[in-house]
Amino acid sequence: NNSQRTLKDATCTPKVNLMFMKTHKTASSTLMNILLRFGEKHQLKFALPDGRNDFFYPSSFFRTQVKSYQPGLCYNVVCNHMRFNAPEVEKLLPPDTVFFTILRDPADLFESSFHYYKGYMPQTWRIPGENQMEEFLKHPNLYFNPTGFNSFYLKNLQFFDFGFENNLEADDPRVKEGIENIGKRFQLVLLSDHFEESLILLKDALCWTMDDLVFFKLNARNVTSVSRMSPELRTRAREWNGADWRLYQHFNATFWARVEAYGRRRMEEQVKELRRRNAEMEAICIDGGRAVEASHITDRDMKPWQPIGKASILGYNLRSNIEQQYEELCRKMLTPEIQYLTNLGVNLWVTRLW
Repeated sequence: NNSQRTLKDATCTPKVNLMFMKTHKTASSTLMNILLRFGEKHQLKFALPDGRNDFFYPSSFFRTQVKSYQPGLCYNVVCNHMRFNAPEVEKLLPPDTVFFTILRDPADLFESSFHYYKGYMPQTWRIPGENQMEEFLKHPNLYFNPTGFNSFYLKNLQFFDFGFENNLEADDPRVKEGIENIGKRFQLVLLSDHFEESLILLKDALCWTMDDLVFFKLNARNVTSVSRMSPELRTRAREWNGADWRLYQHFNATFWARVEAYGRRRMEEQVKELRRRNAEMEAICIDGGRAVEASHITDRDMKPWQPIGKASILGYNLRSNIEQQYEELCRKMLTPEIQYLTNLGVNLWVTRLW
């Protein structure tokens, strides 16, 4: 049975002290759902935000932002959006905590971020033309104001999320230093561009089972809302986000080195098995077997939050005749982040989409 642990796995114990640095627009909501389910299953203690779905982002993280925090309290899991601040995070967690995160090709991330957060970035509102993103990338210095409101969404967003200055040029020594710091602090850096392979590496590092990994894609955009980027535009996006591009290139190399060490053939087999399990769960849980527009979602608890002025984020309808043994799992797998956090006891008086 492929769901059984291998002989090597049988000798290890699942890791339960986890710090997931949730970056923006990197499939991190899907990964967070996996973590929330794992944490609930093992009755782990989450460090959750107080009254919102992030730790006062874009402010730097401080442990006092944790709901009901008291000095000396220790937690198992931290996984909400934050602007990373290692010393403060470390004070919440046991010494054996596994720190991991996820990155994305800056060209794709920029496209996603530009469209998702456009309503929150006043400096993009005056960009003329049909394709504002293309116009911005052709003349970024004409439109970009580094001190403008929410400007970090437009330049080196991943580097910013890790707590570093995002307006650095790629060859600035502080970029190299920042990348080295991330490499020292995080035991595993995953890639959203290779999400299934990432989950298999995570499973291996944390001694989890395939059952822990099954997922449905959450917070995904409608294909029609995604702008196609020409090779030239992708190059421009990577150059503009030079610190992020260096960050991504570095951890892209470490990622594939890990895949090699894990074994290519073994990885292919595991990914195939994960896809099979996901397809199995789709047939069990999802009405129609696929994601739908928000307007077609009948259960309000299943509706994902939408960016200002758009309804581009897809969601799911639960099947009405789910077998009892799968009912709870299906619901949790399909529950958007905001509703899941509410179910965990976060009283969301501020809901932010970022």
